Amino acid sequence: MILFPAIDLKEGQCVRLEQGDMARATVFNKDAAAQAAQFAEQGFSHLHIVDLDGAFAGTSVNRAAVTAIVGATKAKTQLGGGIRSIENIEDWLAAGIDRVILGTVAMRAPELVIEACRKFPGRIAVGIDARNGFVAVEGWAEATQMRVGDLAARFEDAGVAALIYTDIDRDGLLKGVNIEATQKLADSTAIPVIASGGLAGIDDVKALLALEDKASKSGIIGAISGRALYDGRLDAAAALALDGVE
Repeated sequence: MILFPAIDLKEGQCVRLEQGDMARATVFNKDAAAQAAQFAEQGFSHLHIVDLDGAFAGTSVNRAAVTAIVGATKAKTQLGGGIRSIENIEDWLAAGIDRVILGTVAMRAPELVIEACRKFPGRIAVGIDARNGFVAVEGWAEATQMRVGDLAARFEDAGVAALIYTDIDRDGLLKGVNIEATQKLADSTAIPVIASGGLAGIDDVKALLALEDKASKSGIIGAISGRALYDGRLDAAAALALDGVE
């Protein structure tokens, strides 16, 4: 299972939001590239990057900070937030991002996701952000009547590399990953799932690992950690030392 440190960007700085609320942002590092380098030094092989301003604006905003992150580390990167066209996807992949995450556009224009998967195989993920089992879009600001499983089903055979499932009500609050909802999604689809939102410490990592057994995999291939890593509740060395974590 891959453990992804989260670098959420607001005005070029690394922040953590509470429940996706831009007014409830805590700045953890003003230098995004330095934060990326620190995570790499701790041994993380992947990074999860979100352009928060871009998610609300509907177009990429924090390009300078993202480019600096790519230049500061050799870690594999995935980026989401405001990416809503084939041209934008192509631009980010050319800039060194390894995988692009499509969120709002997956709801609004699923045909674009399908086209992107065909054009950039293995490099497109879909972000599914949810409140009470229903998808939220536009930087989590707008609720929809689409159920999580129904959105995932749209892309079952499209070639999506992963679904990044975030429980908004837990995000940034250190309440623990919504294991039940994440497992339910993983059980409903053949697309690999990455858990996000609320990871509070090493017990959450162990709980996700425990879903795997010798006979079969749960379909959960990763987890994203933000605030728990920044404030020290999740010890990076201890988490990476767990059998099955990279």
